[in-house]
Amino acid sequence: MLQKISISDKCCSSELSIHQRNLKNFYSAHVILISEDHVALKTGVMMLKIQLRITEIHYKLAVSLDALPLNEIPAAPELTEEDARDLDALCLAKSHFELKEYDRAAYFLRGCRSQKAYFLYMYSRYLSGEKKKDDETVDSLGPLEKGQVRNEALRELRVELSKKHSAGELDGFALYLYGVVLRKLDLLKEAVEIFVAATHALPLHWGSWLELCNLITNIEMLKSLSLPECWVRDFFMAHMFTELQMIKEALQKYQSLMEAGFAKSTYIISQIAVAYHNIRDIDQALYLFNELREQDPFRIENMDTFSNLLYVRSMKPELSYLAHNLVEIDKYRVETCCVIGNYYSLRSQHEKAALYFQRALKLNPRCLGAWTLMGHEYMEMKNTSAAIQAYRHAIEVNKRDYRAWYGLGQTYEILKMPFYSLYYYRKAHHLRPNDSRMLVALGECYEKLSQQVEAKKCYWRAYSVGDVERMALLKLAKLHEQLNESDDAAQCYIIYIQDIFSCGEQLEHAEVSTALRYLGQYYFKNKLYDEASLCAQRCCDYNDAREEGKALLRQISAVREQGEPSSTDLSLACVFNPLINTTTPVRRASPLDLSSVTP
Repeated sequence: MLQKISISDKCCSSELSIHQRNLKNFYSAHVILISEDHVALKTGVMMLKIQLRITEIHYKLAVSLDALPLNEIPAAPELTEEDARDLDALCLAKSHFELKEYDRAAYFLRGCRSQKAYFLYMYSRYLSGEKKKDDETVDSLGPLEKGQVRNEALRELRVELSKKHSAGELDGFALYLYGVVLRKLDLLKEAVEIFVAATHALPLHWGSWLELCNLITNIEMLKSLSLPECWVRDFFMAHMFTELQMIKEALQKYQSLMEAGFAKSTYIISQIAVAYHNIRDIDQALYLFNELREQDPFRIENMDTFSNLLYVRSMKPELSYLAHNLVEIDKYRVETCCVIGNYYSLRSQHEKAALYFQRALKLNPRCLGAWTLMGHEYMEMKNTSAAIQAYRHAIEVNKRDYRAWYGLGQTYEILKMPFYSLYYYRKAHHLRPNDSRMLVALGECYEKLSQQVEAKKCYWRAYSVGDVERMALLKLAKLHEQLNESDDAAQCYIIYIQDIFSCGEQLEHAEVSTALRYLGQYYFKNKLYDEASLCAQRCCDYNDAREEGKALLRQISAVREQGEPSSTDLSLACVFNPLINTTTPVRRASPLDLSSVTP
C-alpha cells in the first residue's frame, strides 16, 4: 500500500529529483538542447522528442508534490575520473549530435570509456542508421520496397551491446537502447528481458517502462514479469491496466496514487479521463478533460482523445474552439492535426480530414490514433483498399488496438467477405470481451454464414453485458422470427420494448413500431385479444405502423363481435421463459404493460 507523501518524508521525491537531474545533466546529449524541427519526417527526431516527453512526465510528477526544503535537496552526483577524461570529447560530440550530425558525434567518441560517452556513442550510431533508413524510404518507389528498408546498423549494435551486457557493463540507459535494438529486430522475447533489466537498473527512466508496456500482450504475461519494487511501478501497472482494458483496476490504482500525494498531477487526471473514454463513460471523461484544460490551458497531450469525445457527442462548436486553440499553441503537433481532422470529419469534409491525419503521420509515423482515424475517413470515402492499409498500419503499431481490428472487420464486411470479417471481429472481441458492439458484429457475421446458434449466443451475450446501441435484442428477435421461433421472438421484443420505454428513448427508436407490430400479430394469433388490442393502439402512434395497427384493431373488433372469447391457455406462459438454458442469467419479463406509457 502506498504511504502518504509528506514534506518530512520524501525519499521518493528525493529519488525523483536525483534521477531528474541525472536525466537532464548526466545524459543531456539526447534529451536537452534539441532544435525541434516540426516539419521533420525523420525517426531520429521523433525519438528525441519522445525522450523529451519522458523527461516532461518526471517533472510534472515533481511539480504535483510539495517542494523540498533546501537542506533536503540531494547534492548533484560527482564526476568520475572517466567522466573528467572524456568531458571534452563528450562536449564536442554533443554539439554534433544536437546538429543531427550523428556519424560525426559517434566518430569523436571512439575510445571513450565513461558510461555517458558510451551511451551517446551507441545512440548516435543508432540514430544515424534510422536517418539513413528514412532517406532510403523516401527514395523508394513503392510500398513493397518501403517495407524492405531496414536500419543496417541494428545488427552491429546488437552484437556490441550483447557483449557489454554479458560482461555486466551496461547501465540503465544503455540497457534501454539495447532493448530498443532488439525490438527493432523483432526479437521480442529478448527485448522484454532487457527492458525488465533496464527498469531494475534505472527505475525512474519512464522510457523503459513504456517500451515494456508495448510488448506485453495479456495480464498473464504481466504477472509473470519480475519488476522492481518502486513507486514508479504503480504508475506502470495503472498504465498497463488501461492498455489491457482492465479499467476498474486502473482507476483503483490511480486513485491510490492520488491519495499517496499525487492529487495535483495532471498526468494522472489525463490518464483517468482516458480510462473513462475507453469504457465509453463520455460524460465523466468530458468533465475530466475540461477540468484538465482549466488546470493546464496550454496542454496538447491527450487532446486528440478529447476531440474524439467531442466528435462522438457531435459538439461542433466545442470541437471548433479546441482546434483553433491548439493551432494557436502549436499547429505542427500530432495531436493538433488529429483534432483538426476530427473537426473536418464532423463537418463531413472527409478529404480534408484524411489530409490532416496524413500530416499527423508525417510528424509521427507511429501515431496509433492517426492511422485508425484515417482508416475511418477512407471508409467514409468508400476507399476500402486504403482503409485496409491504414488499419493494418495501426495494428503494426499496437496489436492491442481493438478499433483497428474492428475497422478491418467492417471493411471486409462491406466487401462481402464474411469469413475475413469474422476473423477480425474475433480479434476485436478478444481485446474487448465486454463490448456489445463487437458481439453484435460477430452475431451478424455468424448470421450471414448461416450459423444461427452462434449468432444467438452473440446477440444474447451482447444484451447481457449491456447493449450500448440497444440493437442486440432486436436482432435476436428478428433471427428468432426468421426461424419461426415465435415464442422466443415475442420474448425478445417484449424485453426490448420495456428497456426502450424505461429509458424514455422510444421516440428515437423507430424499431419500436416493428416490435409492437409483431407482438400485436402474435397475441392475436394466440387469441390474447386484450394484449393484441393494446399493441395495435400503440402502433397507431407511429407513422410506419399506423395502418397495420388500425387493420389489427378492426380484426379484433370483428372477432369480438362474433363472441369468440380470449384465450386463457396457461401454456402460453412459455413466452416469458428464459431464452436459453437456465445457466444463462436473464431478465424475466412480465406480460407487456404499456398502459401508463405514451410514446
